Amino acid sequence: MGIKHHKPEEIVTKLRQIEVLCGQGMSRLDAIRQMQITEQTFYRWRKQYGGMGTDQLKELKRLQKENERLRRAVSDLTLDKLVLSEAAKGKLLSPSRRRACINHLRSRFHISERRACRVLGQHRSTQRRLPVGRSDENRLVADMVELARQYGRYGYRRIAALLRDAGWQVNNKRVERLWRREGLKVPMKQPKEGRLWLNDGSCVRLRPEYPNHVWSYDFVHHRTSDGKAFRMLNILDEYSRECLAIRVKRKLNSTEVINVLTDLFILRGVPAYIRSDNGPEFIAQAVRDWITFAGAKVAYIEPGSPRENGYCESFNARLRDELLNGEIFYTLQEAEIIIEEWRKHYNTKRPHSALGYRPPAPETTVEKEPRPAMH
Repeated sequence: MGIKHHKPEEIVTKLRQIEVLCGQGMSRLDAIRQMQITEQTFYRWRKQYGGMGTDQLKELKRLQKENERLRRAVSDLTLDKLVLSEAAKGKLLSPSRRRACINHLRSRFHISERRACRVLGQHRSTQRRLPVGRSDENRLVADMVELARQYGRYGYRRIAALLRDAGWQVNNKRVERLWRREGLKVPMKQPKEGRLWLNDGSCVRLRPEYPNHVWSYDFVHHRTSDGKAFRMLNILDEYSRECLAIRVKRKLNSTEVINVLTDLFILRGVPAYIRSDNGPEFIAQAVRDWITFAGAKVAYIEPGSPRENGYCESFNARLRDELLNGEIFYTLQEAEIIIEEWRKHYNTKRPHSALGYRPPAPETTVEKEPRPAMH
């Protein structure tokens, strides 16, 4: 026969029976033998449950259960804290990241899926559902990678605009997700520079309000493969962000500036203001007299403050980053052709962030009416 394990209620009952028998004159040893227990067991029970009634025993059991529950709760909280500390730092925003983290935590702490999902706030159905890409995702990724290869300095927002122009119904978030999944590098953002302010709180910069209101122009220097330098005169309409002209020459002086402005005045009309820095080609008396004679006004920036000519400076940075840094020009004629092609692309196709990712001067295609048949 196996050893009988007495319940606490049975132990208290037997102890009370022994006290009754002893009160009737029976010796303690005989009473213990009549209860079919050993003397050692009796003293051990009396030490643990002596003087305890049924009500006190129920309260003891309740306290023991409550203590066990609190102990388990503290243990669970400690484990949850360890799980959270083991998880990735920061917020796990996407379900895929939480899914991978939960799988790692289950193998690390040997906990259930239910508990890991509860700690990280992931629904169990989301954890078990494997993501299935759209049917057109492979073609979209192929077009996106091709555009990224063709325009290596474009970010995902500008690539998304080009995809939409090509007919894709896609938003920036989806393109960003695929962009990062494919490991494509987002170009580093240029640091923003503060503007200059007068004592009365107004900004020094003259803001363009309509097309042909403010033009700005500036020089950019580069070299051909033989080491010889050449200059580019960039002229920009600040309101539409359209590049009006890029004149490429080995040397550009005030006479060349007047010639370029004359051609643009004939084609585009005369602007209200022309903004530039204080270079010798721009402050030359001949240039100032010609601009005044044509009916425009000069707007020179403060010396040492290129941020006041920010539209043209930003265009120069895009020109150097997207074209000049990635091209080798063997002749000046080759540089003229390639730079002019890039200028047309900048005006007609390249999405501009300040224009809602639309090009400054998009191309318009007019369908010609069919000619009547000859009889």
